[in-house]
Formats: sequence, C-alpha cells, structure tokens
Amino acid sequence: MQHSREEITKDLFVFEPLEEGKAEELPEVTKGYWREAFDRLLKNKGALFGLVTIIVMTILAIVGPMMNDYHYDDQDLLRSNLPPLVHGLEWLGLDGTNASGVNVYEENGIKEAAWFGTDEFGRDLWTRIWRGTQISLFIALMAAFLDLVIGVVYGTVSGFYGGKVDDIMQRIVEVLTGIPNLILIILFILILEPGITSIILAMVITGWVNMSRIVRGQILQLKGQEFVLASRALGVTNSGIMWKHLIPNVVGPIIVTLMFTIPTAIFFEAFLSFIGLGLQPPLASLGTLIEDGYQEMRYFAYKLIFPSIVISAIMISFNVLGDGLRDALDPKMKK
Repeated sequence: MQHSREEITKDLFVFEPLEEGKAEELPEVTKGYWREAFDRLLKNKGALFGLVTIIVMTILAIVGPMMNDYHYDDQDLLRSNLPPLVHGLEWLGLDGTNASGVNVYEENGIKEAAWFGTDEFGRDLWTRIWRGTQISLFIALMAAFLDLVIGVVYGTVSGFYGGKVDDIMQRIVEVLTGIPNLILIILFILILEPGITSIILAMVITGWVNMSRIVRGQILQLKGQEFVLASRALGVTNSGIMWKHLIPNVVGPIIVTLMFTIPTAIFFEAFLSFIGLGLQPPLASLGTLIEDGYQEMRYFAYKLIFPSIVISAIMISFNVLGDGLRDALDPKMKK
C-alpha cells in the first residue's frame, strides 16, 4: 500500500517579516561569570575607593623613600624631633611649629623641610614611614601567599578524598585551632630571632587553617557534581580533577578569603612590633613606628598620627575591597 506524499519544495517556506523595532527586543548575549562579577565590582564605589587607595599606598611605598635625600636609617641629631613642614600646606598645621608655637626650622636655621617630621635621632619620618609600609606589605603579602598555597592544597586534598584521610587531616586542624594563635605566634618568635622571616613563619603556622576550611567546604559541595563524574568516566586522574576542575570553581571564595587575610597579617605584624617582638632597629615597619610614636605622643603627636593614618587606610581599604569582591563574586547578588 502506497501513501501519497507531497513533495517538499522551497516555495513552501517563507520568512516571517520582522516588525520594526523588534530587533531591539532580542535578548543580548549572556555575559560570562567573571564579566558579570567585574561589572558588579565597578558599581561598588566603596570597593573601587579601597582599590584605588591600595594602589596609591603601594606606589608611595615604592616611590616615597626615593623622594628625598635621606635614607631610612640616616641619623642627624641637628634635625632631632623636627615637626612636619610642607610648604603650601601650612594651613593644615604642617607649618614646622612645635607644641609651644615656635617655628623650629627658623630657630635652628634649617632649610630642608621634613614633610612628616623627624624622630629623636633626626631620622626622616617620611622615608621611614614609606619604608615601613614596604616591609609591612611585604610581610603581609608573603604570609597571605603561603596561607593561600598551604590552605588550598590542604583543604582540597581533605575535601576530595574524604573518609579517613579527611578525619585525620581535620583532627590536625582542630588541634591547631584549639591553641590560641597569638600565643603560638609569640612562642615561635621567642624561639627564633625577631625578624622578617620569623614573623612570616610565625603567622603561617595557623594562618592557613581558615583558608583550608573554606576550600574544603567548597570541594565537598562540588565533588558530587555531574562534571566530576563525567571527568572520571573520561579517565581523568584524581589530581587532574582537583587542579583542572574543582579548584578553578573555588577561585571566587579563595580570592575573597585572601583579601581578608592580608589586613589580618598587617595587624599581627603591627601588634608584634608594638610589643617589642617584631623588627629590631634600625629597621622600620608600621608597627615599630607606631610603638615609637606611642611613647612620645604627649609631646610629639605627629610621630603617632602619620603611621596610624597609613596603617588604618591600608587595613580599611583591604576590608572594603574584600566586602566588594564577596558581593561581586556571589551569584546571588546578580539582581
């Protein structure tokens, strides 16, 4: 039995005319995750202000010590305890007068201005503050980097393998968490000689724990997803699944945690230096400068004010930027 079949020809198909103005209503190309996150970050004025402040502080930390002829440890007792003087900004109080209203520069015949003043040894505070900012940022960034590496590796392995491996690794984390990290850091520095390396190592002892916990939690959520099962079916090794598939999907929380780790490291460095367990003279960090200024704040307040402003601006900027990144990288904030 044969069925009649109509022959299909081109004339059976006609294009539907597109009404005028309909083209503008067509949906736009969907943006990628990182592009959307970047656009949300640009709309956050607080985060942008924090980012700009960090960039400015970093540039000043690099260029600042080279903006005058004084080295951070150059001593000149003839310039001892000079108040800050900036020509053109005398109306801000940077006029070179001391607490008694006497212009120290004119009284002693000093021509070269000290923008942030000098300390009791005649060392230029402008140079010392930006040199100290260099060291504080270096210590914080190195400690945060080591926390990042150790925490990501530890958390990924613990969350991916699970079972006994996870149990043993998490018991180690609980032991480290149970010990007050400040006491552990102080004991570690007392064993080693105070210095940049010992401070970094002391902060890394427990600093990676928070990063590892966040990464582990994210890995536990992701390892049961279909793309992981597909990778296994295609013969991808465990290490390949971890480094090529799981960790790239945890980059967002890692970046946010890293942004909050840096100001915490700056605070610990400043605290250790403040209590005398940090850098030793003539090296300077923001913590040692604040400690020096604290001792003489009654008569030479500028020694405390300027390093306090710098460290406060850096820590607030990192925290504000971290909040902005957390909102930008959270898909729930899309709307």
